[in-house]
Amino acid sequence: MSTTPTPNQETTQLGKLLEDKAYTTYPQIGEVVHGKVIAVGRNEVRVDLNGLAVGLVRGPELDPQALLTVGDEVDATVVDLDNEFGELELSLKGAGRKKTWERLKEIFTSGAIIQARITEANKGGLIVRLEGLSGFLPVSQLSPEHYPRVQGGEKTRILEKLKELVGKELDVKVIDVNEEEGKYIVSEKAVWETRQESVISKYKVGDTVEGSVTAVTDFGAFVKFDANLEGLVHISEIAWQRIDHPRDVLKVGDRVRAEIINIEGSKIFLSMKKLVDDPWLRVGEKYKVNQWVKGRVLKINPFGLFVELDPDIHGLAHISELSDKPVKDVNEVARTGDEFDFRIVSIDALNHRLGLSLKKLKEEKAAA
Repeated sequence: MSTTPTPNQETTQLGKLLEDKAYTTYPQIGEVVHGKVIAVGRNEVRVDLNGLAVGLVRGPELDPQALLTVGDEVDATVVDLDNEFGELELSLKGAGRKKTWERLKEIFTSGAIIQARITEANKGGLIVRLEGLSGFLPVSQLSPEHYPRVQGGEKTRILEKLKELVGKELDVKVIDVNEEEGKYIVSEKAVWETRQESVISKYKVGDTVEGSVTAVTDFGAFVKFDANLEGLVHISEIAWQRIDHPRDVLKVGDRVRAEIINIEGSKIFLSMKKLVDDPWLRVGEKYKVNQWVKGRVLKINPFGLFVELDPDIHGLAHISELSDKPVKDVNEVARTGDEFDFRIVSIDALNHRLGLSLKKLKEEKAAA
């Protein structure tokens, strides 16, 4: 069965085209036209102008910032009505390029949420494409879901995480446009913050939340709760006693309870230790100045020994309290795990400090 249009069908199709304002007049030299990329060559791009004509952009008329692919929509300026291929000759520079930047500025001013495709990744962030132009999405502007939390901040691992996003489309806001420098910056975090405002508004400082640990870093742990909210428990807010690293106490997947201690915009800060009684409030019931106690060396620093008296109370034996003679190297006095009898020389419950001395023991033994 033939699919060739009949004269009446052709007349009807032409009528439909003419009803569309985009097809009523043929483009003229200097006019800015809008079309869709249908082919990309080594040094040329062909653009379909709504079925009315095909335009060719080549050589010096290509915009080096416009890394185009088939399907992209572009604005271009007509520079010739009939080249050697019988096509319109177009330019992505001049008025067409100006119109593209104007559209980016409108998106920036309106605060609209748009989708941007990720084309490349580098150590600083991601290269995105909007309106046929390349822009930048810094690492710091990624949402919590996509932010590359890497142990120790190793740059190679961060880059590997970022490369996993190449080819994806992310919802972003344009947060800066600089046409003169040919640069614009987008933010995924700004979109996340906007969408979380109504959820965050349900909470206030002092509220208790329960959630799962999603990441453990050198400075603390992130806890996810209430759908997609996430808060940070700083290392100093994990426990009352001193800890060397959050991983000594927490791991990804742990269920924890915490109290909200601060909310700054979209940032939520949590404390686990505030839900547990402060053992230092009762330190005077258990320990007294001049009391002899047995302690285990937890850590050695150039200025002294950190000592565990019990699971909750830790003290410091300063280098000046390790011997009646000057100590040049603390490691010559003790090793991690060693146990000694210490004398308590000071207690500061308010600031969670307890001073210990080995020198006092040696002095007494010498006197005896």
